[in-house]
Amino acid sequence: MIRALPRQYRDGVDDRALAAREHENFIASIGMVAAHRQGGLVRHRDGIAVLAAGGPLRVFNQVFVESSAAPDAALADGVATMRAGGYRFVVHLRTGDDDARVPLLAGLGLVEPEADDGLPGMALHPIGGMPPLPPALEIRKVEDAAGLAEHVRVTALGFGLDEGMVHGLLGSALLDVPGVRFYVGYVDGVAVAGGAGVASGTTIGVYNIATLESARRRGYGAALTARVVEDGRADGHEVAVLQASDLGLPIYERLGFRTVVRYRAFVDPDPPHA
Repeated sequence: MIRALPRQYRDGVDDRALAAREHENFIASIGMVAAHRQGGLVRHRDGIAVLAAGGPLRVFNQVFVESSAAPDAALADGVATMRAGGYRFVVHLRTGDDDARVPLLAGLGLVEPEADDGLPGMALHPIGGMPPLPPALEIRKVEDAAGLAEHVRVTALGFGLDEGMVHGLLGSALLDVPGVRFYVGYVDGVAVAGGAGVASGTTIGVYNIATLESARRRGYGAALTARVVEDGRADGHEVAVLQASDLGLPIYERLGFRTVVRYRAFVDPDPPHA
């Protein structure tokens, strides 16, 4: 069987290189939140990243394979660490690169959630050609605690989460972290959308793209994404990456993002009463 060559870009960056950048940024974003959360856990050991900010959302408590040379024992130890800490966590394996780890996780009792088709990791390279801002929308970069509170509110409402929980994860300490930016989109002075950017090396990651249900299908999510990307380009970043929800996937594809890696999720089974 002849394997297709990876897609090449004008400066020689192929899909595999973009996937590596997406993976690095994904890990950096979760680690950033965990590092600035009281009692958070950030551990990089033997090619395995163990990152825990706490709380009920698995996405903020994750185990990743950072190196293909990581021993299975290190991955098993990462799972044991999460369980010992009482975290509700997820192990994200990259389809292809991490397939050999699947039997280990199954042996540890982890399962893939039902109806989980995999999480797309997407990349945009080269950066450019973002659409114009919708006329009614004003996007402001968060500069202080009041602006961050607006970002937290629209994020919580947009994703259907508890505002207090989101506030606990996205505390004001993050405003001083280099490479981290938060944004809020306003229509007639009312906050209706939000987004965030997290830099790693020459890569800008797009996160927290959320729009109030009453303001959807007006291009606001795409506009927030474009602002994060354009600010990243202005800062010298060469690649933009993100992880896409089912709702956001077609929006990001229209902006030029491509799926370069897909993640399989493995979790502890929820008890029957959960």
